Amino acid sequence: MSTSTTANGEGNSPNVEEEEEQTEHVERRLPNGDFYTGEWRACLPDGIGKYLWVDGCMYEGQWRRGRATGRGKFLWPSGATYEGEFCNGFMEGFGTYTSCSDDTYWGNWSQNLKHGHGKKSFPSGDYYDGEWVYGFQEGYGKYVWKNGNEYSGEWKAGAFHGRGLLVWANGNRYEGGWKDGLPNGSGTFKWADGSIYVGCWSMENGVPQQRGAYYPSVDPSSPTTRDPETFFTTGRSDFEVGVTMSDVLSVMPSSKKLWARGHSKSVISFANFTNSDDELDGDWRNSEVCPLTPMMRWPPAEIKRQGETISKGHRNYELMLNLQLGIRHAVGKQSAATTLDLKPSAFDPKEKVWTRFPPEGSKQTPPHQSIEFRWKDYCPMVFRTLRKLFKVDPGDYMLSICGNDALRELSSPGKSGSFFYLTNDDKYMIKTMKKSEVKVLLKMLPAYYNHVKAFENTLVTKFFGLHCVKLVGATQRKVRFVIMGNLFCCEYPIHRRFDLKGSSHGRTTDKPETEIDETTTLKDLDLNFIFRLQKSWFQELFRQVERDSDFLEQERIMDYSLLVGVHFLPGVIPLAKFQFFKKNISLWWSTIKLGINMPAKVEQIVRRAGIESALIGEPTGEFHDVLLYFGIIDILQDYDISKKLEHAYKSMQYDPTSISAVDPKLYSKRFRDFIFRVFTEEV
Repeated sequence: MSTSTTANGEGNSPNVEEEEEQTEHVERRLPNGDFYTGEWRACLPDGIGKYLWVDGCMYEGQWRRGRATGRGKFLWPSGATYEGEFCNGFMEGFGTYTSCSDDTYWGNWSQNLKHGHGKKSFPSGDYYDGEWVYGFQEGYGKYVWKNGNEYSGEWKAGAFHGRGLLVWANGNRYEGGWKDGLPNGSGTFKWADGSIYVGCWSMENGVPQQRGAYYPSVDPSSPTTRDPETFFTTGRSDFEVGVTMSDVLSVMPSSKKLWARGHSKSVISFANFTNSDDELDGDWRNSEVCPLTPMMRWPPAEIKRQGETISKGHRNYELMLNLQLGIRHAVGKQSAATTLDLKPSAFDPKEKVWTRFPPEGSKQTPPHQSIEFRWKDYCPMVFRTLRKLFKVDPGDYMLSICGNDALRELSSPGKSGSFFYLTNDDKYMIKTMKKSEVKVLLKMLPAYYNHVKAFENTLVTKFFGLHCVKLVGATQRKVRFVIMGNLFCCEYPIHRRFDLKGSSHGRTTDKPETEIDETTTLKDLDLNFIFRLQKSWFQELFRQVERDSDFLEQERIMDYSLLVGVHFLPGVIPLAKFQFFKKNISLWWSTIKLGINMPAKVEQIVRRAGIESALIGEPTGEFHDVLLYFGIIDILQDYDISKKLEHAYKSMQYDPTSISAVDPKLYSKRFRDFIFRVFTEEV
């Protein structure tokens, strides 16, 4: 390479970066076990090459700056293959996918999903030729069953929707309107012998209904009365659209990580960068691990971590050490739960264990650098079994709470005066408790256990342990605390959080608008959204809120709330791209559950001037795509004599229906009514 010359004629040394970006052909086994052979540039695959991951996945084809771009072939360990066009790691353009079950799709793709015109053959022998929108038949298409039945017409989200013609192999046919796979609106059913039924179809309480008139054919043998209902009820299996599990891939090409030559830091997530090629130069290539491109992820705004790290010198440093020592001892000595069936004696409030922790250690406890304390476990067998029920690994649990990383204390105590601590990995929240709250939890523990055991999707707080530290010496104080799941320990940052009760008195933040950020917990009167859920999720939410609030009402609990976290998706990504999240969700995406990673829409609302107390504002028609996280919290306040007195006192000053301290039955009804105004079914 020749040297360059400056304006004054002095020679410069060759450009080092330019030398590094020269293309070379390499064949190398990478440190993590992956293998790559092909063209290599700027520490990344660039050109033609083959990459084999240790899990058995393989991509062979064109690369650009470490991402599959151009023509290529991706193979899964199951035997499934995709051959066609790629863009930035995604299956994008025209390509053919063949599953391990031998069903095949050949057509257009966008962001790993069938999109545009395409043809699909199913293992059953069925066949579809038509339009697709982000993974589902949508638009005009033709579906032919192996048994000879055939549908031609309009589709939406994988079902007949709009105008269409269904022809049975025996010659019968229906032409008319459809909705969600069933006749809807006006239509004509014609039998093979020429008889006709003209009518109007609808759904009532989930059952197809029809009104119309029958006209027999001129054939003397034609029946004088006929009803096509059986063809759409008992005969519905004759026109069910094929779905195969191979449509849902556990690993997408775009989510695969590749190993690049590293110089300094070990891991940089690609999610910290945009998709702009100009911004992929520089530091990111010096990382040891980087994904081709994340599937439907985006650069999150930098979210600050809540709380103050409890380091040496902190007023609660000794208490943190005591807590960690106690948890390590309690969980470490317990054997794993072998059954979910517990004897009544396990729930006895007297079922507690005291352990002494002297600084020099004892036969049961290790030496430590804190002051002497005593440790109490409440109902240890119950909480051990709850952790098993909630699928918590004992080792991971101890590591989260008792590892080398310190806990973080939230900046201010809650309304009850309790302090809150977060584990460093954000998985668990630790709350100090009053004696009265401990009594409430122990009293409700049998019913709580049965409830969470019966309903896997319960929204009520998950409790993992109940303990007490008694400090020995001059202080002689007891600190009781409960370990709970952190609702907002999630992959995506929470941009807004709301604590919703359904009451209006005092239900607004005391922060000025300029100080509100992603860590601020807003309240009922601060709410500026209505949450719109897909039909099946809304129905599941309705059922579970009914079950959970009934349980809390029976236990005489009040003052609980629904904590909601909102992650806003970029406006440039349409919600249609999340259709595959929304259909058959429990089967297709195991990471999405009620209240966790739920794709939804929020509609902006505004409050009319002069009606500050109105809980729900007016919809504006402005929508945003979001992921939602929510659950029912603060479930340890029972309606005791103090709450009855508070209710009586505040009722003389404010509208009794607007305050929090109300009878559990009224509280439950008001809570449910409010939640089902805030959460609605997507239209």
